[in-house]
Amino acid sequence: MKHVHWVRISAALALVMGLGACAPLVVGSFVGGAMVATDRRTSGTQLEDEGIELRSANRIREMVGDRVHVNITSYNRQVLLTGEVPNDRDRQYLAKLVSEVDNVRTVVNELAVMPASSLGDRSTDALITGKIKASMLDSKDIFASAYKVVTERGTVYLMGRVTQREANRATDIARTVGGVKKVVRVFEVISEEELKALLPEPPKAPPAPAK
Repeated sequence: MKHVHWVRISAALALVMGLGACAPLVVGSFVGGAMVATDRRTSGTQLEDEGIELRSANRIREMVGDRVHVNITSYNRQVLLTGEVPNDRDRQYLAKLVSEVDNVRTVVNELAVMPASSLGDRSTDALITGKIKASMLDSKDIFASAYKVVTERGTVYLMGRVTQREANRATDIARTVGGVKKVVRVFEVISEEELKALLPEPPKAPPAPAK
């Protein structure tokens, strides 16, 4: 059983890495017991998010170099900043810097004023993210691909375009994972009607054979 569990975590870690890129979209299928649907962003918005992350990282590198540890996650042009900076002036400056990047809609500034996390801390965070993704994949009542999961020093950030019901369910899943200290929701909440419009239509039944 331990081997199966680690296989699921490894698969989830791969999914975590893959969701950061423009991966092929899966429609109306099941993976590991979880419902999987297309990304709820348009293809254009997905490309914009990738561009935002790249341009923001380049701008931060040019302006402050490697004296800060900043992770940039963009979903539907909402940018989450996590990591550590040496002082509050840097914290405010980096948020302003990213807010001026093309196509950025809003910035959620979760940078902490403290020494940079260790490699061991970051490995632990990656494992927590993998476990949460694995739990989402195991669940039969949640679209795992609808979420981005970011973990920083044991605090889990959940992003995505989800209904209130989906937001609550994902939060409950994340809270059950060992090592999670807190769950922060950075969702764009949509209605159940909006969700129905986003989901692919179920395949039509084949026509009855002619007699």
